[in-house]
Amino acid sequence: MFWAALLDFFCIPFIVFISFMIILSAVNKSVGVRRAYVKLLLKIFEFGRLSIESAAKERQKLVGDAIFNNSQDRKLDEINLTFRKKTGRTIPTTNGNTLISRDSVLLPTSNEPAASDIESSPKDEEMRFNLEKCLDYIKAGVESIIEDEVTSRFEAEELKSWNLLTRTNRHYEFISWKITLIWMTGFAVRYFILMPLRVFVCFIGVVWLTVCTAIVGYIKDGEYKRRMVDQVLGHCFSVLSSAISAVIYYHNVENRPTNGICVANHTSPIDVLVLMCDKTYSLIGQRHGGFLGLLQRALARASPHIWFERGEARDRHAVAERLKQHVSNPNNPPILIFPEGTCINNTSVMQFKKGSFEVGGVIYPVAIKYDPRFGDAFWNSSKYSMMQYLYMMMTSWAIVCDVWYLPPMYRQEGESAIDFANRVKSVIAKQGGLVDLVWDGQLKRMKPKKEWRELQQVEFAKRLKGD
Repeated sequence: MFWAALLDFFCIPFIVFISFMIILSAVNKSVGVRRAYVKLLLKIFEFGRLSIESAAKERQKLVGDAIFNNSQDRKLDEINLTFRKKTGRTIPTTNGNTLISRDSVLLPTSNEPAASDIESSPKDEEMRFNLEKCLDYIKAGVESIIEDEVTSRFEAEELKSWNLLTRTNRHYEFISWKITLIWMTGFAVRYFILMPLRVFVCFIGVVWLTVCTAIVGYIKDGEYKRRMVDQVLGHCFSVLSSAISAVIYYHNVENRPTNGICVANHTSPIDVLVLMCDKTYSLIGQRHGGFLGLLQRALARASPHIWFERGEARDRHAVAERLKQHVSNPNNPPILIFPEGTCINNTSVMQFKKGSFEVGGVIYPVAIKYDPRFGDAFWNSSKYSMMQYLYMMMTSWAIVCDVWYLPPMYRQEGESAIDFANRVKSVIAKQGGLVDLVWDGQLKRMKPKKEWRELQQVEFAKRLKGD
């Protein structure tokens, strides 16, 4: 009886809370709980930052004092040794403190001429080898060995301050009893309260999405079905966003895409969820199995999407043709494309593939920037599976991001598709505060192309020849 009563005590409020949340999502309303939660986290992070800085200063002071004392001891030993060699006596001490006079210290003097006093002869100048022409390459090579600007984009973003997650840093949780208490409380909240709740909400959201899209799929094509799809997908993705405690800020909504092609920088599969919470899009991509495949099949029942098999996706002409057919129909929603072709770690934008910029028509750029303090949204697909990634998302504090809708852009007369893609990429990088890189994101999975290496070799040879 006791356990049954205890179970009822916890289950009834839990079910009421979930039902209330789903109703709010269905009517696209928010009571501001997540935003208040994020503000509370910011205050906790600030307290943690100040505590860490204070502990670091105290430690630095202690280490500095120890170094200073050791240095003074070494100097006194050297002075005592010199004095004993010169006079045969030791320096007198009083009450344990050494007393010395600066006049008794004889500093060594060198009779060797200084290097600056030696004049170089013309003959030496002729024989000296000049490395000036290849120093830039040596510097670039050393920098690349230490850390190049490409592979670092496929690792988790480095935080400026600790966010109380041991996956980002394991050096600070025991610096003081207050930080330890906060960290242990946060661990309990994330793993024993938030995670079970988020898993349950995710399950409800996927089931709800599957059922709703199946029902909408039976409605006859037309204006009414499009309105129903917008409403259904909007509140289904709103429920799914609750599974990761997503807080999304949309800017410049007057530039929200209406048709054509929408391109955005790519950090995570969550990018789709972030954008679909505000606007319905058609998607293009490779067919997947598992959890992603389930979502793809559900979405395909309600609205037009373009899914390719692995072998078919390599046929650029087939992809371009299906893309043109979709864009040419004004009744289709805008199609969402991530031209980078892979996930980048929220710090930069890498090379845009030119395919989506050859179709013609309007391009709607969108910049997405996640706040890494609350959770790392980057998906390193070569290191983590989709289920591992979802586990990390659901055990993070939250997913907070900004979305900027940028003015529509058109391909200019005489402009190549590559130049147009680079122009759009530059605009997205500038708005999102991201680094604009020319490298192909597929370097995460393949070696640099042979022609790239040969181009660098030719340039190096020209410099050595003095061309």
